[in-house]
Amino acid sequence: MSEFTYEDVIVEIQENVMYITLNRPDRLNAFSPEMILGLKEALTEANANDRVKAIVIKGAGRAFSAGGDVKTMGVKDPIHTYDHIGKLNELIIQMNNLEKPIIAAVHGYAAGAGFNLALASDLIVATEGSNFILSFSKVGLISDGGGLYFLPRLIGPYLAKELFFNAEPITVEKAHTLGIVNQIYTEEQFDVEVEKFASNIASGPSYAYGFIKKLTNLSLTSNLSEILEQERITQATMVTTEDHAEGVRAFKEKRNPQFGKNESKERSQ
Repeated sequence: MSEFTYEDVIVEIQENVMYITLNRPDRLNAFSPEMILGLKEALTEANANDRVKAIVIKGAGRAFSAGGDVKTMGVKDPIHTYDHIGKLNELIIQMNNLEKPIIAAVHGYAAGAGFNLALASDLIVATEGSNFILSFSKVGLISDGGGLYFLPRLIGPYLAKELFFNAEPITVEKAHTLGIVNQIYTEEQFDVEVEKFASNIASGPSYAYGFIKKLTNLSLTSNLSEILEQERITQATMVTTEDHAEGVRAFKEKRNPQFGKNESKERSQ
């Protein structure tokens, strides 16, 4: 296990999974400029490190993240707001473009931009009793951090507008029904189940996962013909990879495949 510490962020690498912990528990992991920078630096490390096959983002203390820091609210400073959200936008785009699966592990609650950070991930798992809160309209603001992009695409524009307008807490059960949350775990087993979930993702063909993520995201703004052509081009590459060869061998030998043996070499070519 290796560990890195950034301002307001702790990073651990266990096996093939990078765990990024939002570490402002006294502020319920509300965003700070240092936290956003720490997240960006951690994801840059994850992208460059061939050992890392999946990333988990979680929160220290009682919650995943409260989103915006209430200490900075009420200050009419458009220049600071514009700059701060610009840095947050860079993080969201980096998460979206990273060709490795990102899992948000939510406990307690994810509110405001904290909810949108989870939405910018590829998968969301959460504890029983956790809540998701879109609190922007209650303080006369719009959603930022990509919420107005991700949520309508996930649940449709009409339901998304209702959730944005009402700003009421969304229970984890409702979030699961809406397709926002992938898995719900008990609080007692949460850490163990998250580790199992992430390890299972990390053991897969990550080279293929990168293209799956890329093309799935691209499908939201492309037509059928464009995606079909991208699938065609990509598959012509995928059949040459060692992961595909290993998958075929494992299928014929009736065993579980061991992916990733020559992945770093393939990525460099």
